[in-house]
Amino acid sequence: MKESQQKIKEIRVEGVSGSNSVKITLDGEGEMQTIKLSDEIMKEDKTIIEDLIVAAHNSAKSQLKSKTTEEISKATGGFGIPGFKWPL
Repeated sequence: MKESQQKIKEIRVEGVSGSNSVKITLDGEGEMQTIKLSDEIMKEDKTIIEDLIVAAHNSAKSQLKSKTTEEISKATGGFGIPGFKWPL
């Protein structure tokens, strides 16, 4: 299980939105590591940019949840741990 926890910490996922105009990278603990905005998106209205950032973050968060669940499943041999939820 300890090895699995380390692997989870090392996970990196990228969420994108707006045809790759916004890219957000999260680490395995859900911390945002990078945010990249294309030059084209910077010409858009502020509310559109904000919405695309939220969408990219949600995309990354969804991927992270999937990857952490997969890693936990490997560590537990496919058996869930009752009451265990990854903090996302």
